[in-house]
Amino acid sequence: MGLNLKNTFSGMVKRMGELRKVQQTPSGTFFVCLPKPWAESHGLKRGAVVSVTETSDGRLLVDTEYGVAPSPRSITLKPGPYLNREIIGKYLLGFDIIKVEAKDRMSFEVRDTVKNATSRLIGLEIVEEDYSRIVMQCLLEPSSFPPEKILRRGYTIAAGMHRDVVNSLIDGDAHLAKSVIVRDDEVNRLHFLLVRILRTIIQNPSLSEKLGVSLIECSDYRLVASLVEAIGDECVRLAMKVNELKGVKLAEDLKKIFVDLHTASFEAHENALKAFLSSDIGLAEDVRLMRGKIEKMFADIEKITKVQSLDVVPHILAAGSILRQIYEHSVDMADLAMPKKL
Repeated sequence: MGLNLKNTFSGMVKRMGELRKVQQTPSGTFFVCLPKPWAESHGLKRGAVVSVTETSDGRLLVDTEYGVAPSPRSITLKPGPYLNREIIGKYLLGFDIIKVEAKDRMSFEVRDTVKNATSRLIGLEIVEEDYSRIVMQCLLEPSSFPPEKILRRGYTIAAGMHRDVVNSLIDGDAHLAKSVIVRDDEVNRLHFLLVRILRTIIQNPSLSEKLGVSLIECSDYRLVASLVEAIGDECVRLAMKVNELKGVKLAEDLKKIFVDLHTASFEAHENALKAFLSSDIGLAEDVRLMRGKIEKMFADIEKITKVQSLDVVPHILAAGSILRQIYEHSVDMADLAMPKKL
């Protein structure tokens, strides 16, 4: 078993690579001495009590502040051209309280920027506001949001977008295409929330056990979440192409090919997520093996499109390319499926 000191994952412990010899008392008890600089930096003295917890991967977590609720992390920002990005960035870094303070009276534009940023971030609320200051606070309890649950919710929305945007393409339904574009905001909000939760787990390893995600798995969840968001973005791109077609309906042979391509690419990302969450390597490989089928369908679209009106050809080819790109995101997702540990 390894010794995993608090905050080691963040790289703050300088003696991470130090080796310690396991010793044994005459009565049979095993023990390892803690590094003196670490003990002193945490105010440990003879007789002090620490919590020792075994993690799911067999490591030991030594915590000097067990049972102590962490203090809210707070930061103050000044109005500027990148205030929106700064607010989102601090949210993703796990700050609980974000203050925006101006030297004088805060302008309407700054207030609008703050409120727009707040609306994009789940759990972040404006709790104080006066003539020169706005205080936002994240009211979420991280232990109440398992990463898998957030990932599944974001995927469900993205999958629905995929299904509807292809229907809008087949039927020439611009209204349905617009509804797809609107739903992308919720996918983004869930993505931001998941990134925040994952970073909170990394900064507080004790949350790893509660939420069922190891520190190593946090990076994989982050990548899969980004791919789910990318699928949503591709659906938005396709919805825009539908709007550009202005109600033009596809020929019957094109409709059939697009339905087949949609069915294959949808099956690919559905199986890719299942493979990731269940560590099913066989299912992940099935996703990769679909490439030949996908490429043939796209080639058929290119062939049929040659006889279409020139004003719609670019949009049709772009639509096929977008569905093919969704498949590629699915392959990347499937590649993150790892074998189950023995």
